[in-house]
Amino acid sequence: MSLSKTSLLDNVKKQFTFKLKAYKQVFISLIFIQLLAVFFSFNGVGMMGSSSESIEIDIQFYSADMVIIFTIIWAFITAILITTTAYKKDDFTFVTNQLSSNLSNMLFLLTGSIVGGITAMLSTSLMKIIMNIFGGLGYISASPSLSEIVIGYSSTILYILLFSGLGYLFGTLVQISKAFAVLIPGVFIGAGILGAGSLGFEWVKGMYQFIFTEPSVLVFVLKVLVIVAMLFTSSIALSNRMEVRE
Repeated sequence: MSLSKTSLLDNVKKQFTFKLKAYKQVFISLIFIQLLAVFFSFNGVGMMGSSSESIEIDIQFYSADMVIIFTIIWAFITAILITTTAYKKDDFTFVTNQLSSNLSNMLFLLTGSIVGGITAMLSTSLMKIIMNIFGGLGYISASPSLSEIVIGYSSTILYILLFSGLGYLFGTLVQISKAFAVLIPGVFIGAGILGAGSLGFEWVKGMYQFIFTEPSVLVFVLKVLVIVAMLFTSSIALSNRMEVRE
């Protein structure tokens, strides 16, 4: 028998390293999805026009918004997938428990959010290259300042991480009871429909404004980090209860 003891930190490190190597298809799918989003982005994200008797001007705007949205969807689905039984069986390779498994999953999602956020923002450079080649003389590229670049990259990573946390909590709840797979989407869709109408549900609008319309960058970062911490902590707590029940 071995007298060596494996610490929680060592377990998490080994599982995280293993998942980075084993889940390469996750990052391959990210590249494919972002390239697809770049293709759709050439339709533009907005337009405006003006005309006179002899001149007509049409202006079309391009950005990485579509790529970011596709990346957020990718992160949400990925977070759900790694909570499934098929992915959890990979942890049986190690001496592990729910805590080390969850922590390694969260590190993997954090890494995916950083990679996804950076590549999503870098897609603007790819779009600029393509537009400079095929866009003709009518294409004008904006040059953001360093502070705008830093805010853009960090905000994108935080948004992706936020939806990763939502997906991970959703996946954990579904593992507890399959009824959540229908109940939770039904609640959000119903709340969105009612919130968009005249029946109230001001909390839907309030949640959106609380997260997505925060004018202060530092407050926004704190809000997202606190929410992400709450989401992942809730997932760990639910997983531990599920382990005890089993």
